[in-house]
Order: sequence, then C-alpha cells, then structure tokens
Amino acid sequence: MSFQSKVPAAATILRFPDAAAGAPSTAASRLPVLIVLHQETSTPGRVGNALRALGHRLDVRRPRFGDSLPETLDDHAGAVVFGGPMSANDPDDFVRREIDWISVPLREQRPFLGICLGAQMLAMQLGARVAPHPEGRAEIGYYPIRPTAAGLALCPDWPGQVYHWHREGFELPHGAELLAEGGDFPVQAFRSGHAFGFQFHPDVTCAMMHRWTTRGHERLELPGARPRHHHFEGRALHDAAERAWLKHFLDDWLTRMPLSVMSEAAE
Repeated sequence: MSFQSKVPAAATILRFPDAAAGAPSTAASRLPVLIVLHQETSTPGRVGNALRALGHRLDVRRPRFGDSLPETLDDHAGAVVFGGPMSANDPDDFVRREIDWISVPLREQRPFLGICLGAQMLAMQLGARVAPHPEGRAEIGYYPIRPTAAGLALCPDWPGQVYHWHREGFELPHGAELLAEGGDFPVQAFRSGHAFGFQFHPDVTCAMMHRWTTRGHERLELPGARPRHHHFEGRALHDAAERAWLKHFLDDWLTRMPLSVMSEAAE
C-alpha cells in the first residue's frame, strides 16, 4: 500500500473563528465531551486534563466492554475517540460499531477528534484505506511533522516533533484537507468538516509514556521505532511545544458549531 497525502486541488482552508466572534455560550461550554477509550486502564490523558480545565465534564465510554454510544451528540460539546492496541481493520463487533458510529458527528457536524486508532477509524468511515507500512516500519517515539498551508491557517505554531505509537497508517480521505504530513506515514493530521484526525498522540502524559514503554517494550524492536531512552529525551525537548499547540487547538476546536445552529443564530 502506498499512503497518499496529496491535497485536493479544490480544498478550502477553513479558519477557526476568533474568540470574540465564535466563542461557545456558557451553557454550551458546560456540556460534557464524549470520551471513547479502548482498554480498561486507558485514560484520556492530557486531552482530558485540558478539556476539564475548559470547564467540561468527561462522559467516558468503553464500547469494547459493553458501553453504548449515543444516537446523537445534542447533549455533548463534542467527541474524542482515542487510541488502542487493536486495528481499525479488526473484525471485532465493537470496532465495526465504533467506525459506523462516527457517522453521527459527521452527519450532525459536531466537533470530533480521532487520535491514532480514532483517526484511523475516522479515515475508514470516510472511505480511506488503513494498512501497515509496506516495509513493516513503525513510528514509536518522537518524529517530525510538517504542517501544510491549510494546517498553519487553521492553527499556527505546530510542534516540530510529536509523539507516536503506531504501525498502521491511512490514506487521505477523499475531499479531506491535509493539515500535517510526515515521513514513513505521510498523512499525520487531516480535517473533514468539523472532524479532525491525528495519527500522533498529543494526549500522552509522562505516566502514560512510562507505562507504554514498559508494557509494550517488545514494540520498541520494530523497524523504525525509537529506543526507550529516546522517548524521554524527546519529551524533554518537544513536549512544551506540543502541550501549547494542543491547548490552542482544543480551545478553538470546541467553538465549531454545526451549520444548522449557525444558521438559526443568524435568523
């Protein structure tokens, strides 16, 4: 499989609204954010901490263990689907259900964020292929990314390197905007309407990094993976920039409203 990252010629750059013009109402800011996790011990990490700091409660669901997902996001400010050790290509019922469910925020034009596995699920829902690297390479550790013009217009000051933990990637879905690209896995971030997919892990905390590199130490032997000590060296060098960029992104991500709501407000 050859991962494609070509930006569609007709792509439209959609900027985040200014805080004064597009800030959510006080009532909307109190709505919970739906959090979808994939293991019993998983946490929303830094993303969860940042959302709580913005005043949102977290509605945590684990479909893998029987939790249902809402039929609408009318009672949520947005949704985040996080990573996990499984593949978007797995035949498990919960994987299929989650991919199908992503049609809800897409249809309702609600803020949606997919991280790693969640981004792969979003790409698959949008019709793109998800597959391992053709040479068996992985990204586990810190790797450089390059924001595109669309990415910079949407959110400036992208970090130079971000944390990864994956060995599958995806093509850019048809009609989506490429926001950031990389080396072995060219599609690193993309947008489709109010939905965003990040192949990397802005959610990772220091505790999560310790846990992943300990319990998943065998993956550090994969082609392309960074040695364990490089993970912590990279965090010391790159984490402050990634943390600041994430805060900026999340502040603006939740100001996005469905077009129907914006139309009603204008009447």
